[in-house]
Amino acid sequence: MSDRIRHAGLRGKRMPADVAAALIRPGMTVAMSGFTGAGYPKAIPQALAAHILQAHDFGEEFRIRVLTGASTAPELDGVLARVRGMELRLPYQSDPALRERINAGDLNYIDIHLSHVAQHTWFGFFGKIDVAVIEVTAIDEAGHLIPSSSVGNNKTWLEQADQVILEVNRWQPEALEGMHDIYYGTALPPHRKPIPLVHPSDRIGEPHLRCDPDKVIAVVETDAPDRNSPFASPDAESQQIAGHLLDFLAHEIKRGRLTPQLLPLQSGVGNIANAVLAGLATAGYRDLDAYTEVIQDAMLGLLKQGVLRMASATSFSLSPPGIEEFLANVDDYRRRIVLRPQEISNHPELIRRLGCIAMNGMIEADLYGNVNSTHIAGSRIMNGIGGSGDFARNAYLSIFMAPSTAKDGAISTIVPMVSHVDHTEHDVMVVVTEQGLADLRGLAPKQRARRIIDACAHPDYRPMLQDYFDRARRDSYGKHTPHLLGEALSWHQRFIETGTMRR
Repeated sequence: MSDRIRHAGLRGKRMPADVAAALIRPGMTVAMSGFTGAGYPKAIPQALAAHILQAHDFGEEFRIRVLTGASTAPELDGVLARVRGMELRLPYQSDPALRERINAGDLNYIDIHLSHVAQHTWFGFFGKIDVAVIEVTAIDEAGHLIPSSSVGNNKTWLEQADQVILEVNRWQPEALEGMHDIYYGTALPPHRKPIPLVHPSDRIGEPHLRCDPDKVIAVVETDAPDRNSPFASPDAESQQIAGHLLDFLAHEIKRGRLTPQLLPLQSGVGNIANAVLAGLATAGYRDLDAYTEVIQDAMLGLLKQGVLRMASATSFSLSPPGIEEFLANVDDYRRRIVLRPQEISNHPELIRRLGCIAMNGMIEADLYGNVNSTHIAGSRIMNGIGGSGDFARNAYLSIFMAPSTAKDGAISTIVPMVSHVDHTEHDVMVVVTEQGLADLRGLAPKQRARRIIDACAHPDYRPMLQDYFDRARRDSYGKHTPHLLGEALSWHQRFIETGTMRR
């Protein structure tokens, strides 16, 4: 294993995970690597959870503040949530145990745009970072860190933390070396300069992470996989949504608003995203680019088929078959994939300059195009906003997708008023369900409402939406964006009380 640790000084700091975890004390702010189940520390969080349980046995309070890149895995978020070891977590999460603790009010959760995390850390908004726990693939002779399967906020964590613990994971393929592009040219206002990236394939940084060896207090050797869960095949609704979106892109090409190479693609993760990406191949697209957050199985397929010529992201999120495919063809993928810090992959100015096509999921949309992507019934967090806001506000096209109903039809995803607003009507251009697609560009509020009801609402709920809209136009206080304020959220209240939004 020590061949992965080629710096003599850091090789001398090796220790077991339980010894290293004991260096983390109650009340500390701990920044950890990890982004969508890739590149997170595997051993330290579990060892730390054991220390926390031991402290609880002696009646001692032991909680820490945890910052990451995005969601991680049960070995980090889950294990620390189950022992009630966190008092704060940011910026994005998807672990069921952690979500339960947040919604029970047991820990504070800050949902924040992913592009903001690094700069808010540099601004000092989160206070001092005591320890960074970072997974790497290897450490070279000069002490440079070879990143693993995600970059996330690791550059910032290594620079800002007082102390650093490294996990060197043999499971991560050494062939990852050379795939990363770590840009060190950012600065704080008023000294910022333009970022010299003009094409998704541009490499503007270094292939490794810098770290002062004197800050490293422990090096832990591991051999453990990422959370590489299998993906389900796209269902019928996902394929219908993909079909509507692909028809729309073809229409945009016909109108001359897009070329056959489209514009750099950003896609969320999940069945709908996979269906859309698979549809691009079927529709005959070639030589496209992706400027996104996550490389998932479908993107590997598109790269292999020539549909994508390259992809820029900050992390992988691959299934077991996806991992096998990546390792079997890693030399080719290394030339065509770039992994960057998330402050670059999600940078608003770069997204706007490149003109990305942003395709993201939603929980619900309302009549006027406001989108809720984070909360159930206004108060229960699901996962978080992630990077969807970074892309939606700045994209050439901002597209939100979901089935028209959820919970076997008990919930309509098109509602009179969303119970929580993540993306205002000003940032939402296109809404798609399996029922159809609503192009909202250039429409005033009442025109948007008619388009969304007609194109996107499920037939079971369309009459209810039309009735609400008709009465709101007649009886509302104002006629520009008509609402019945005493009734606007009644669908959500009815669901809470009866288990369905139907009357």
